[in-house]
Amino acid sequence: MYQITKNIQLAVTGLLVATLLGACSLIGDKKNSTVDDVFKQGAIDPNLVPNNVSYVPLYPFINNVRNPLDVFIGYDEFTYVVVDNDESIIDDNEVLMFDQKAQLVYRLTVPGATDITQDRRLHTYIAGRFYTDESRTTHLAAVYHLNNLASGNPQFIDTLKHYICDESRNNTAFRGADDIAVKFTGLATLFDNTLYVARTGPRNELGAIARPDNGVLVFNAAGVNIGFTNQLTPNQSSLKSSVGISGIATLAAPPQRLSGISTSRNMFICLGDQSQNLEYRALSIVSSEDPDQGTVYGENGAFLNFDFSKADRFMYESFRFQQPEDIFAAPDASGYIFVTDSKKDSVFVFSNNGFEGVNPPANSPTKKQIIVSFGGSGENGNGSGPFNLIDPTGVCYNNRTIFVCDKGNNRVCRYRLNTDLQ
Repeated sequence: MYQITKNIQLAVTGLLVATLLGACSLIGDKKNSTVDDVFKQGAIDPNLVPNNVSYVPLYPFINNVRNPLDVFIGYDEFTYVVVDNDESIIDDNEVLMFDQKAQLVYRLTVPGATDITQDRRLHTYIAGRFYTDESRTTHLAAVYHLNNLASGNPQFIDTLKHYICDESRNNTAFRGADDIAVKFTGLATLFDNTLYVARTGPRNELGAIARPDNGVLVFNAAGVNIGFTNQLTPNQSSLKSSVGISGIATLAAPPQRLSGISTSRNMFICLGDQSQNLEYRALSIVSSEDPDQGTVYGENGAFLNFDFSKADRFMYESFRFQQPEDIFAAPDASGYIFVTDSKKDSVFVFSNNGFEGVNPPANSPTKKQIIVSFGGSGENGNGSGPFNLIDPTGVCYNNRTIFVCDKGNNRVCRYRLNTDLQ
């Protein structure tokens, strides 16, 4: 059986390469024209409100971050941004940590980092790659588990390593190129610190001893693999497909609230795989308990309710998306669902029942959801205006604000619904 030769001590040494920096190089200074606009006009530019109800830019953006892939606002209230400084190598991917003033306070090198999340213990999980030998020629998917990242003195706890972390692979050998091709493509946590890890890969035979590569692995707070989305379809389009998951979200997300946190185990996933012409690419997956099967994951039929008296567009319309990269569910009372689509260069906003748009204001003459999805790369495909997005990737939501990784413009943008402005 293939032997993993790199020990935990070497993994720690290679992972925790960090440098304290100031942030002016990332968000600009007063010589920067964008920042000049901020100082002149305040946090919101009143001339940038296209409709009575819409998302408007909230400055400052975080600029000059190279190829941002994911963004997450932690329970510790820091903003974490995963960047891919050079797409041709994996050794320079980083996690950048910003304070509430959008100032860079810490950076951490994590090989192949693509996704990040945090649980209620303030433990941080980073999806990346780990080297299997000293020559650093072969690397496999991994999730790095750390604590105290916000302190600037992170402690390495464990690494969930493919394929070892999957209990169904206990009696299977290393699969060579097929295992190397496996990726961990999304992370999300639950109220009890359960961790969901989205996985993609080439092996998706049904009925095999080992689980399909396409699906979601479930880990308890101790890092033990306790489940998998067996009922999802790993090799074809459906309302419970797990083909090429590119993003995952739950209803449990920061901040901590006096009213409590959602105890739902449901999830939202998006499917960015381009090898198949998938009809549905953003899905609501419902978790239920069966006395014989245990936890069962299935489709959410309620999202098939196309009530045109209440909305004009819906998340479950056929071929609504082209290449969704990430999905996030607002944990507050709004319940909005956000989806980024890199081919459409846009962010889509849906209500918690799959209707596109947001609730109309109380004094609005319309009773339908108001569509506030936005984006577009501009006429020449290189637009860098506040509403232009080029190849958007990660998305999250915190304190009524959307954070979007605008990968093609090397920035993280912030937007707030103008009806929420104070």
